[in-house]
Amino acid sequence: MPLDTETLVQLRQTVRRFVDERLIPLEQQVSETDQMPAELVQEMRELGLFGLTIPEQYGGLGLNTYEECQVVMELGRAAPAFRSIIGTNNGIGSQGIVMDGTEAQKAHYLPRLASGEYIGSFALTEPDAGSDAGAVKTKAVRDGDDFVINGTKRYITNAPSAQVFTVFARTDPDLPGSRGVSAFIVDANTTGISLGPANKKMGQQGAHVCDVMFDDVRVPADNIIGGLPNMNKGFLTAMKTLDRGRLHISALSVGCAERLLDLSVNYAVERKQFGQPIAEFQLLQGMMADCKAESYAAQCMVLDAAKRRDEGENVTTLASCCKLFATEMVGRVADRAVQIHGGAGYMEEYAVARFYRDVRLFRIYEGTSQIQQGIIARNLIKAAS
Repeated sequence: MPLDTETLVQLRQTVRRFVDERLIPLEQQVSETDQMPAELVQEMRELGLFGLTIPEQYGGLGLNTYEECQVVMELGRAAPAFRSIIGTNNGIGSQGIVMDGTEAQKAHYLPRLASGEYIGSFALTEPDAGSDAGAVKTKAVRDGDDFVINGTKRYITNAPSAQVFTVFARTDPDLPGSRGVSAFIVDANTTGISLGPANKKMGQQGAHVCDVMFDDVRVPADNIIGGLPNMNKGFLTAMKTLDRGRLHISALSVGCAERLLDLSVNYAVERKQFGQPIAEFQLLQGMMADCKAESYAAQCMVLDAAKRRDEGENVTTLASCCKLFATEMVGRVADRAVQIHGGAGYMEEYAVARFYRDVRLFRIYEGTSQIQQGIIARNLIKAAS
């Protein structure tokens, strides 16, 4: 049931205040320490941020795609690491269960994910499987009522703090590519799971990533998302989550772009050169205008595609268009923001330097820009055939 306009406005205002009063003041601390304050994560739980997209019957807010994108645009005004801690619970870490899980799986996991008691993590990428997700080598071999999982997952977001993993493993070696791969819900404390050291990343300090190793990890067959009838259908579940996930990242890109533009305009108004604010120089005005025009275009694209998805339309092509345009857009905006700040933009004390590194990841995860181009082109050719 969609929120009424007044309730949605109140929710956005609440999130905006939280961003302004709690998140932005902590950005530099989180960047320097690479740690998310425990009390802040608890505040996120109390605000319901871990369960934005999880249905109300399981303790979440049950936001539709349009509403989710509106809220994520507000969260995007703060450093992306803050959003990352709740991102998997609202996206790829929960939506497979929401869409395809058994009632028992939903009843057990969704309330814990919605409350933030559990942090979910999505274990798909491997040393030899990234954009080519069908190259998964992690194996799950049937042994009575269980499956035994062996393999390594790479660059897994939130793995160091996760209580539950969605693990993709090959259950039928005779089926090629993505066929023959199943999605398992695996509790993080299961015997045989070990974590590699946290990866040192270019940006997004405070959001932790590491390898996850599975060594004879025994998981009940009932932990396949959707149960045994969904064996070998893990990628079908994953595909269902992608349209929403790509719109989520696109909305995040819009939020980051708006923050970068605000920082740049304020700096340009205050900074003086040649006896006047640099905001008076036409070349810089052109850069600021381009930032706003592109951010607005991305915002319109995202909200339009989100509405269409909520109305039941197939938005796979549109979601890829949004992901491609919005993530490339925020990269350009970040570059211009550093340029507008001049030498100051290269200094760690200015937020634009951190954002410049942070947003670079958006063009890579949940499908690189080149993957999005391929999806769009293939769908256009298919429609014309």
